[in-house]
Amino acid sequence: MPAPSRRHFLALCSALGLGNTLLPGTLFTLAAQTPATPEAPTKITPEMIDAAAAIAGITLTAEQKKMMLTGLTEQRDSLTAIRDLHIPNSVAPAFVFDPVPPGTVLNTVHKPAKLGPAPRVSIDVSNSEALAYATIRELSELLHTRKITSLALTKMYLARLRKYDPTLHFVITYTEDRALKQAAAADAEIAAGNYRGPLHGIPWAAKDLLAVKGYPTTWGAGGFESQTFDYDATIVQRLDDAGAVLIAKTTLGALAQGDLWGSKQHGARTRNPWNPRQGSSGSSAGSASATAAGCVAFAIGTETLGSIASPSTRCGVTGLRPSFGLVPRTGAMALSWTMDKIGPICRSVEDCAIVLSTIYGPDEHDLAVKSAAFNWDATLDWKTLRVGYLKSAFEITPPKPDAKESEKQSYTRRLYDAKYANATLDALRAMGVTLTPVELPDFPFKQIGPVLEAESAAAFDDLTRSGRDSLLAGQKEFDWPTTFRIAHLYSAVDYIQAMRARTLAIAKMSELFAKFDVIVTPSGGTQLTATNLTGQPAIIVPNGIRGNDAPPATHDDADDIDNPGGPGTPTSITFLGPLYSEARLATFAHAYQEKTGFHKLHPKLT
Repeated sequence: MPAPSRRHFLALCSALGLGNTLLPGTLFTLAAQTPATPEAPTKITPEMIDAAAAIAGITLTAEQKKMMLTGLTEQRDSLTAIRDLHIPNSVAPAFVFDPVPPGTVLNTVHKPAKLGPAPRVSIDVSNSEALAYATIRELSELLHTRKITSLALTKMYLARLRKYDPTLHFVITYTEDRALKQAAAADAEIAAGNYRGPLHGIPWAAKDLLAVKGYPTTWGAGGFESQTFDYDATIVQRLDDAGAVLIAKTTLGALAQGDLWGSKQHGARTRNPWNPRQGSSGSSAGSASATAAGCVAFAIGTETLGSIASPSTRCGVTGLRPSFGLVPRTGAMALSWTMDKIGPICRSVEDCAIVLSTIYGPDEHDLAVKSAAFNWDATLDWKTLRVGYLKSAFEITPPKPDAKESEKQSYTRRLYDAKYANATLDALRAMGVTLTPVELPDFPFKQIGPVLEAESAAAFDDLTRSGRDSLLAGQKEFDWPTTFRIAHLYSAVDYIQAMRARTLAIAKMSELFAKFDVIVTPSGGTQLTATNLTGQPAIIVPNGIRGNDAPPATHDDADDIDNPGGPGTPTSITFLGPLYSEARLATFAHAYQEKTGFHKLHPKLT
């Protein structure tokens, strides 16, 4: 019988929990001396245990290894039986992550959203460029008063998507037939006096990890181009019920990573409308880019670790990442069951609040969703809120004299951007806000991060084991294929220990937010990891456009994954709040936007 191929060997060792790319080459030679078949898998040897123990960081004696052989063989057989079930991505583990510390009392009384006064809309409806960048409130007023039809608005946005997609690469699938039927129905209902509310007749786009019946749901990834589901995601159903019009499914980095989507043969990077030589960042790449380009009234994104915050910052739009467990994820691709969140990407905070009012709340399927209320009240007195700011995050430390040139350039860019962050603090003080300096707890938040990678590797275990991960567009060391392989070496013990550490992190962050209603911070840094792990909400808003004196972008390569900055590109600021405090947080962020007006700026497309 011939010796096993290297591919077969790596797959086998992965089944043993020994991983793939990090295994010593000598281990392959040892196993090759004992050929395997499905009926007689390769015998587990002490040498294999040594390799696994070295990766796990434990030391074993010869006698201990001998005693482990039978148990490891049985464990392998049990893993094989589970893998043979071919569990779909939609099946969650038999546990529910809860970010709420003991003793917390949630507001569960749901009230209708309390909007501010209807805006005076002076937009010339024949001016499609001005109409394209109108807010949801402005468009809803035009629709409600029948100064424009949903059908006309839908056709206008569809035309813009088709015009700019060849440059910005933000659409995977058009849902035109569905959209035109929805728009015509919305016009008929509004004409008959059956107005459903501010989203009635408003065109929107869905990140293409949300199931939409009758259309592909590609997850942005090679190998999934023809994947379909016979149901709609919960939030798609809720937006349908509100009368919103779905016109497209937008791009996401493959399996919700970055802005490079598709396959190696037919992939593309979604672009930043402010500078198409830059990627839009991700993974809610197309949702942010299309909104920024005035090609939809709003879009839906998701965030596990920055996937709303990062593209909202890059593209100069407003993103609302809700508390973990506020919006149901039923019908959405799972990446991390304990970290995934769904939220709106819009032109303004008020628009985000309108959308969130429609999509939040339990659906009896996603068991992580709380009955916590989001009672948007535009009349809330935001001046009564307690506001802190992450002091050290606004301070830029110069590099050492012997630092590398790349570190010095990074410092120059961060120093330039810091003036926009500090200008936000100045603007808030001018609004009468008392800002209290504060710091994040001293805690190893980053070191808990591998729980995300372990869960995502489990969500796509079959992809790794089948070798179909080779179809993904990204194949570098930081891309999912390598990350998933590494995650196979993260033991169950390590995962549980990290989740125990996460319990401590939740307690520390709860103690911090007990003192504040809002914490102001730059949009990156440690807070992004900390709050995504412990569940707090965030609102990301534009706070300026870099001037002509800005340092150049990080790289000149238009296909480089990390190419931020440069003249004429947006910056952002983030407002954080306690768990399920989105209503207060949105009122505060809305007041900042009304004072500064940065959200009204938009790119000049050609």
